[in-house]
Amino acid sequence: MKHEATARVVIDLPKDEAWTLLKDLSLAHNYVPGITRTEITTEKVEGLGASRRVYQRSGKGMDETVTEWNEGHGFVIRLHKGEKGAPAPFQQANFRYRIEDAGHSRTALTTSLVFDMRWGPVGRFLYERMLHKVFRGVIRDVAISMKQFYESGEAVGDAQLKQLRAGARQEV
Repeated sequence: MKHEATARVVIDLPKDEAWTLLKDLSLAHNYVPGITRTEITTEKVEGLGASRRVYQRSGKGMDETVTEWNEGHGFVIRLHKGEKGAPAPFQQANFRYRIEDAGHSRTALTTSLVFDMRWGPVGRFLYERMLHKVFRGVIRDVAISMKQFYESGEAVGDAQLKQLRAGARQEV
C-alpha cells in the first residue's frame, strides 16, 4: 500500500534560480535535517541515473538515485542502501522534488516522500498509529529548510530549524 507525505512552501526566488539549486544533487546536507555530508557517486552529476550518497550524523550512509528527471521542474530519487533496497522501515521509498512558478519572482516547492512500509500488517499499524506524523514532520522540515537555504545561501542547522518550525506553525 503506497503512502505519501507532502509539504509545500513558496520560495522568494525566481524559478530558474531555484532550479539551479534544486538540480545540484551535492547540496542536500545544507537542507536535509540530520544529513552531514553529500557525495556524488556516479559520473553523472544530474539527470536520470545520477546518484549520491548522503551521510547521517551517525556516519551511516544512504544511496539516492535519480529515477525520473523533468528538466526545469523536478525529479524523483529512489532511496536505497547499495543494492539491498530501501532502508527500514520502508519496502520501497522515493523522494519527489517539484517546483513551479508562483508568480512575482517566487517559486512553489513541493517535497514528497512516496513509500511502502515493510512488515505487512505490523508496518501498516506502525504507520497509522505513529509514523505518519513523524514522516509528515520530516518532509515539512526538509521543505522549510530548503526554503531557508535557497533564500539565504546558508546551511540550516538544528537551532535554526527549531525557529523555522515555530514560524511555520504560526503561518498556518
